[in-house]
Amino acid sequence: MTPTQTPAPTVLAVIPARGGSKGVPAKNLAQVGGIPLVARAVRACLGSAEVTDVVVTTDDPAIAEAAADAAAALGEAARLHCVQRPQAIAGDTATSEAAVLHALDSYEELPGRTADVVLLVQCTSPFVTREDIDGVAAAVAREGADTAVTVAPFHGFVWRDGHAVEDDTYGVNHDKAVRPRRQDRPQDLLETGAAYAMAVPGFRTHRHRFFGHTALVRTDPARVLEIDDPHDLARARALAPLLDPSPLPTRADIDAVVLDFDGTQTDDRVMIDSDGRETVAVHRGDGLGIAALRRAGMPLLILSTEQNPVVAARARKLQVPVLHGIDRKDEALKQWCEEQSIAPERVLYVGNDVNDLPCFGLAGWPVAVASAHDSVRAAARAVTTTPGGYGAIREIAAWLLGPTLTTTPGTTPTK
Repeated sequence: MTPTQTPAPTVLAVIPARGGSKGVPAKNLAQVGGIPLVARAVRACLGSAEVTDVVVTTDDPAIAEAAADAAAALGEAARLHCVQRPQAIAGDTATSEAAVLHALDSYEELPGRTADVVLLVQCTSPFVTREDIDGVAAAVAREGADTAVTVAPFHGFVWRDGHAVEDDTYGVNHDKAVRPRRQDRPQDLLETGAAYAMAVPGFRTHRHRFFGHTALVRTDPARVLEIDDPHDLARARALAPLLDPSPLPTRADIDAVVLDFDGTQTDDRVMIDSDGRETVAVHRGDGLGIAALRRAGMPLLILSTEQNPVVAARARKLQVPVLHGIDRKDEALKQWCEEQSIAPERVLYVGNDVNDLPCFGLAGWPVAVASAHDSVRAAARAVTTTPGGYGAIREIAAWLLGPTLTTTPGTTPTK
């Protein structure tokens, strides 16, 4: 830094994440897109170019652990601090401002730590982005605002049922006798509830998130969703495959691949002949992908609920071990991982239906094929573009080995 330069402002992002929740039990640990809500907030904050450090304030050790795991996975463990929130400010009536003030005090008690700008980032907004956080932080840290908030364009006509007035229903942001076109109306902006920024001196004085000049940082209205009840959570899970970026695993992320059979290696249809014998259709590309993974030294397993000779025959053809006729696939997966000395968080598990969900909760990389049930797609960390039975496994192999499935120079895997 030259003598004419001033140090960059220190920006502290605070994520309140208490354990209790009446609307959605253990809400901040609920998964959207296969990632706990608190971990999603941690990732967004640590991904921001403006944020110096992140504090998660919680009264729940499980939430603190999930936050720490998210930071460690990004290689940013040193920038995350978990603060034990006192019970006095951990109840239903406690304000977010109280939690932020306590977290700010705790952070500044650390040696050499001070903050110029403090952010409030809500776990309950699962689709907050690092760009949103950059925007509110920069508005205060670099552009002179006292406070900042994320907002989204809003074009709705707002009504209120006011029994105390003569006309018991009335328009809040419009005259109900006049219906102007959208382009003729003033632009309304909806507070998203996702991210706020405050200059620390003013925040300590006013003890509220809005004071002085408030900058409005616009965000995509399609991403505005606050989780307050189970219906909100269901909507978030349904939207995650559409709104989340699609980080795909690489070979460095994975130590083993475990495959469901019906609906992932097949299109979930069964042909039955007059003697009751079953046949299924498989995709040659999947065989090619599995062979390439095997040649690359990747441990593989086929895990199926069905006790079916077709499954065993396909596994023999692919030279892949198989466990089938399994009622509790998650227990079988856990035992197999222990026997192979493989950490479950390093396993890529591919499934398509609800009986795969327990394994999704165990594996670090739950993957749904494109034709999977909606609930499975919503719980997945990644989704193939190809349906089951049409080359989805070959697509996954390409994620890990590259599109040519080349394991070593000059090697051409066989199906």
